[in-house]
Amino acid sequence: MGGVTSSMAAKLAFFPPNPPSYKVIKDNPTGLLLMDPFPHRENVDVLKFPTRRGNEIVAVYVRHPMATSTVLYSHGNATDIGQMYELFIELSIHLRVNLMGYDYSGYGQSSGKPSEHNTYADIEAAYKCLEERYGAKQENIILYGQSVGSGPTVDLAARLPQLRAIVLHSPILSGLRVMYSVKRSYWFDIYKNIDKIPLVKCPVLVIHGTCDEVVDCSHGKQLWLLCQEKYEPLWLKGGNHCNLELFPEYVRHLNKFISTVEKAPPCKLSSRKSTDCVERPRRSVEYPRHSVDYCELPRKSTDKREKSRKSTDRRPEKLRVNEYKLNNSDKLEKFRISVDQIERSRRSVEYHHEKSSRRSVDHQLEKPRRSVDWLDRIRAG
Repeated sequence: MGGVTSSMAAKLAFFPPNPPSYKVIKDNPTGLLLMDPFPHRENVDVLKFPTRRGNEIVAVYVRHPMATSTVLYSHGNATDIGQMYELFIELSIHLRVNLMGYDYSGYGQSSGKPSEHNTYADIEAAYKCLEERYGAKQENIILYGQSVGSGPTVDLAARLPQLRAIVLHSPILSGLRVMYSVKRSYWFDIYKNIDKIPLVKCPVLVIHGTCDEVVDCSHGKQLWLLCQEKYEPLWLKGGNHCNLELFPEYVRHLNKFISTVEKAPPCKLSSRKSTDCVERPRRSVEYPRHSVDYCELPRKSTDKREKSRKSTDRRPEKLRVNEYKLNNSDKLEKFRISVDQIERSRRSVEYHHEKSSRRSVDHQLEKPRRSVDWLDRIRAG
């Protein structure tokens, strides 16, 4: 029954371009694989590698000479890496990253048929290629999932605790929730991101268009709320499902996000609401890694704190230092006053206690003294 349901879901969920937008050819003199009709670039490798489910997938790897991070890009539906090729080149240049994009099984020139579990095997094979062929380390890899690509991205990220970060571009809560408003997860649903995103330990950037008619913006907002490590999201006003890359804010926000996570120590990143600064790292592994010594609570708002932070940063450094000294002086003065009040109270209590104790002793001595005087009067009589 599960296989039948998965097959039906695949027919509804996956729409690979037919025919594919490119061909893979081998250059005989060099033995290199090339993508036709694109000209060969020295910094671009065309690759083929197997998956654990027996398929062979096609990928492109774009190098950047100044890169310290590598993006593993899982594209959306109804496209392939031929249609994404120029975008991959542009993103590598503008973000200063190495970038690998790959085609799912049954997409482009990749073999096999598209299915949820095949895409999980596909992204694992691409990730393994980055580690083994290019020497990429987990803590320097950023997973990027667009639309249906958010499924394999979140699934892999939930199993890699040392990842640098992930980006979710027009993501889905689950396959079923794209079509129906359901309150719980069903066994036959696919890409249950809503259940897996709380397991992701690295910073998460969510990008979604407010006018998305394919995957409602509420999907991105709910996923962002469920993240452990929230980064300031990008809700592109007027953006739809397929044009977010055209907005100037798109590359600008991505640049700030990547700069922030590259500056922060891996695996010690606190919740981010600002794109301009890196907050202090936690003293131990962050929520929900259960050996937490110190963990900041997620802030309820991002915009208000961002505005107030920026206004604070505009003040002259001298003014901030003087204000700091003044605030500290006020605190010390209040502390001294408080200590003096406590000291006076203590002395008062000791005084009253001593006075009352003295009266009690005098009173007790007075009783036997009166008894002795009374006996003396009797004897004299």
